[in-house]
Amino acid sequence: MDKGSLGSAVRDLPEKYRQFYLETAQFIPSKRMFADPIRTLAYGVDASLYRITPKIVVKVRTAEEVTKILKICDRLKIAVTFRAAGTSLSGQALSGSVLLVLAGGWSRYSICDNGETITLEPGIIGAQANQYLKSYSRKIGPDPASINHAMIGGIAANNASGMCCGTADNSYKTIAHMNLIFADGSELDTADRDSCQRFTDTHPHLIGELQRIHDEINSDTELSELIAHKFKIKNTTGYSLNAFVDYHSPIDILKHLMIGSEGTLGFITSVTYHTVFEHPYKASALIMFPDLKQACIAVMRLDRPLVAAAELLDRTSLRSVEGNAGMPDYLKELDEQATALLIETRALDQATLKENIQAIIQDLAGIPVLFPIEFTDVKAEYELLWKIRAGIFPAVGGIRRQGTSVIIEDVAFPKEHLAEAVLALRECMNRYGYEDGVIYGHALDGNVHFVFTQNFDTTDDSRRYQDFINEVCRMVVERFDGSLKAEHGTGRNMAPFVELEWGQRAYNYMKQLKEAFDPDNLLNPDVVITQNPAVYLENLKYMPPVHEIVDKCMECGFCEVNCPSRNLTSSPRQRIVIQREIARLQESGEDYDRQRQLEHDYAYFGEETCAADGLCETTCPLAINTGSFTKYLRSTKVTARGRNIALFMARNFSGVTSLAKLGLAGAHLAHVAMGTCMIGGLAGKARSVTRKVPKWSKWLPKAGSKPQASFVPDKGKQKLVYFPSCVSRTMGPAKDDNDQRPLHQVMMALFAKAGYEVILPPDMEKLCCGMPFESKGYFEAADEMSSQLEKALLACSNNGEYPVVCDTSPCVYRMKRVMKTSPLKILETVEFIHDHLLNRVEVVKVPDTVAVHVTCSSIKMGLTDKFRVIAEACASKVIMPEKVKCCGFAGDKGFYVPELNESALEHLKETLPPECNCGYSNSRTCEIGLADHSGISYQSIAYLVDRCSLEKK
Repeated sequence: MDKGSLGSAVRDLPEKYRQFYLETAQFIPSKRMFADPIRTLAYGVDASLYRITPKIVVKVRTAEEVTKILKICDRLKIAVTFRAAGTSLSGQALSGSVLLVLAGGWSRYSICDNGETITLEPGIIGAQANQYLKSYSRKIGPDPASINHAMIGGIAANNASGMCCGTADNSYKTIAHMNLIFADGSELDTADRDSCQRFTDTHPHLIGELQRIHDEINSDTELSELIAHKFKIKNTTGYSLNAFVDYHSPIDILKHLMIGSEGTLGFITSVTYHTVFEHPYKASALIMFPDLKQACIAVMRLDRPLVAAAELLDRTSLRSVEGNAGMPDYLKELDEQATALLIETRALDQATLKENIQAIIQDLAGIPVLFPIEFTDVKAEYELLWKIRAGIFPAVGGIRRQGTSVIIEDVAFPKEHLAEAVLALRECMNRYGYEDGVIYGHALDGNVHFVFTQNFDTTDDSRRYQDFINEVCRMVVERFDGSLKAEHGTGRNMAPFVELEWGQRAYNYMKQLKEAFDPDNLLNPDVVITQNPAVYLENLKYMPPVHEIVDKCMECGFCEVNCPSRNLTSSPRQRIVIQREIARLQESGEDYDRQRQLEHDYAYFGEETCAADGLCETTCPLAINTGSFTKYLRSTKVTARGRNIALFMARNFSGVTSLAKLGLAGAHLAHVAMGTCMIGGLAGKARSVTRKVPKWSKWLPKAGSKPQASFVPDKGKQKLVYFPSCVSRTMGPAKDDNDQRPLHQVMMALFAKAGYEVILPPDMEKLCCGMPFESKGYFEAADEMSSQLEKALLACSNNGEYPVVCDTSPCVYRMKRVMKTSPLKILETVEFIHDHLLNRVEVVKVPDTVAVHVTCSSIKMGLTDKFRVIAEACASKVIMPEKVKCCGFAGDKGFYVPELNESALEHLKETLPPECNCGYSNSRTCEIGLADHSGISYQSIAYLVDRCSLEKK
């Protein structure tokens, strides 16, 4: 993105937005505020069915920044919306005005009262909060299916609940205190008596309105009873009017009104929760019933505390996940009417758990089931079942027809009406042509989600959707006295129907609340309260086909937590959003200039800054690898000349690596002769002239050396093949690395201690797995290299008889992928050490604090736990920074796009304690970036194991 296009984008803004941009630019750096077409488009979606492009996006990092911005918005009368993770489903995180995105900060927390309470800033992911509480056997109450991705700010602002918390442990019931900022920029700390008094003194009208509404509601017996009744089941439709029934102090009322207010009343800068106990013993069962009715009847016999959760899964939802690892094979053979309940029970001890299981089986006696009820208390097994359940919505979306939008609605019925209500919902869906729609959800709470696909190509399509939604709303409210939104928030999706559910009196109080908190309607307008009855039909997403790799994407945002470029340029979701808009413009031909601008800007915003590590695949419910899509895009730009150069390099690979070694040797000599400061300054000046000059760092390695077999073959020893990757052969240690031996020497020492006879492939300097070529889109050259390597390894491993150990994780990942039909047994360093070496050597733990970075490829190969086991066997304290995912070095990106590496490792240094002076990983290039941004030496985990191991006597 060049400065010219940025300046043009700001000039094209309406006058008051230009003024906002100029004033905000006085304290927000330009890299955190933008108005250009590609980035505003990228932030114009959340996980809902809507797309609204903001005029300006600001990434905010502190409460002070939010306060200043809200004061500017208040003065200029500019609407503003807050966004945390953007995983909300009702369109409440979108804005056509100013969008404030939590990015980079908001991650402080504190635990008090032996874990009884936890204070969290809004940028902390829900699962992280639970990780902080794990040692106390506590957790936060809310447990939405998106807890691994949703942030605390959104969880509280939407009163998100989930599978187990019901209405007893949601945010409303477990909130202790809040820090808040209001539309006028004023602040309130509800835990601080002085802050509460100041706020009361400076906001007499708001406090007076809260007291008046409280008094009027409590003097109206019919209305107060209605409110109490409606909140006995899950309900996030409108504002939390139960605050006026449950509390009497204006500050307490205000605090609980903020829960579920969806950013329309103020901004939450921190929350303090009362935590809940995490039971140590759990068991789950996936129970199959012949049809939907029998499953619902079963739920109606179950209740808490015996059952912690009971999830309803109809046949279509089961079909969407039946191919997932860990799911029973029989799912594929089920009848079309079959329906499942996923049930969990919890206990303090094993004996009680067994009693619970028997009690549940007894409660369900007489209800027909397709298979005998079997519970599992094996942690890995039941966690897998619940992980699959958490991904149902996006997975269902993945089986949609191309070009259609996926719509999810979220209702709750009194449990005594569940069977009748769910069957009525199914009948209504079928009658309107949504036979392929899905019904699933938190049946123990009477809360069901229904998902269906819809296109909006014609007036008839839109009318069918509109008529269906109106009929469902009337059915839920008038026939079954249910909630139109149980846990997903009102958003703009259900805002026009709030009055239908609550009636005129209650709805008028909600409008009065909005007026009291936000008299100019600047905070998230058209969400919760709207004057536009058609708002739920406007700004609907269009999802044209782009490529088969990404076409199933639901834009849920679950990928973003792992993306190294998410705070620099774009996330996988955003890359797909932009490509869809480019495809739409290509299809329609409506705005060629915009299309060309997006294509031009995407080169850096989407392609150049994509690490293509594929870590996004690990948290995507549909296993979409946006990195593979990026490689595909790169391959489409390969010219005939580029193809020929790549093939020439592949066929003359030993010469290529020799030149690379020569360059590294020269850089090292210059570093030694001129010193770090001088060579760094010269390199920096050269790079400022052209980005073609790679970034220099004092952690740039010396040239590598050729491995040599160090001992004579011994028939009595177990054989293995050692293949040092081209990276480890080319790159040796850096000048300041703790251990100056080349990696292959360390590996050979380990093999010797463990009593292995080592075979080195002949002509090794010619061999490579092809990864450097694949990452740049040169697929033909990559496959040619991997084919050559496979033949060489088969020959020296006696056709796969001996295992093959490779010392670089990304290379092993590619080798395993492209050689999966080969008889080769390929092992990564960590895998080999954990499975085949630790039991053959004596390990002496050193009293050190060490950092460990698990590479993307190791994560994808499932080696994280093995990494931890190895490190903890060798060192007294192991640090695995939770905020660091992919390091962003990505082959040579760290040299030529160093800002990607810098952004990905922004929080690395702050997570390492002062006594930590060494780090370990298993990819040489990753280790360069990790060392550069931590200030400590990072080397292969093999160095640590060699240091701590002795040959067994």
